[in-house]
Amino acid sequence: MQTPQALLSFENLTLGYERHPAVHHLQGTLFKGDLMAVVGPNGAGKSTLLKGLMNELRPLGGKIRWVEKRPSLAYLPQRSGLNLDFPLRVSDFVSLGHWPRLGAFASVGRKQRQAVGHALAQVGMQGFEKRSLDSLSGGQLQRILFARLLLEDAQLLLLDEPFSAVDEQTTADLLKLIHQWNQEGRTILTVLHDLRQVRQHFPKCLLLARDAVALGPTPEVLTDDNLAKARNMQAPFDPLAPVCEADLEEAR
Repeated sequence: MQTPQALLSFENLTLGYERHPAVHHLQGTLFKGDLMAVVGPNGAGKSTLLKGLMNELRPLGGKIRWVEKRPSLAYLPQRSGLNLDFPLRVSDFVSLGHWPRLGAFASVGRKQRQAVGHALAQVGMQGFEKRSLDSLSGGQLQRILFARLLLEDAQLLLLDEPFSAVDEQTTADLLKLIHQWNQEGRTILTVLHDLRQVRQHFPKCLLLARDAVALGPTPEVLTDDNLAKARNMQAPFDPLAPVCEADLEEAR
């Protein structure tokens, strides 16, 4: 059995907004090929952690250390973070998955259009190419988002609540796709609330309550004691709270 290779390490990582921490002093390692869920109470810092990995937030303290060069990365935001007010066809939206390789102003040729059709077929949305995004149901839209991820062909996937407000069949189909990606060697970090899904489908887990409660194999993380600890650690975000002392020490 091969020894797992580290992809990145969290080294006393603190992330937050306007110098107020949302993730406190996170320590741990993400390995290549990990299929990991990030769980915890509302406001626990789960989405904040993904934004830190995307370089949308600079650390307030500590750092994310990539063991090698930062790999190709794809991010699926929460539905609430998507702006779908403008008219856009399904095929045009999925084609955006080509941008990391072609650039924003490159034309989409025959090969790329064929790839769009193949991605839509993989998520069960063939024949929807000319539909507008605003005509889709919640489950259909989520399938389209996964089709775009297919085209991005990234090695590290960050998924923020991918099954929120999605029907059971769509959830089952997208979970199959996540397992397929993982079997291809991709590393997947997914924010979830459904602990049953986590126990059934995600071998590793990070339990956050701003501080890390536990990180490791899911059965060892999602214990009654750890879940109770996470609930007790939960606190409302206070924008007037001072930055914690350890972060102040690092800043000096």
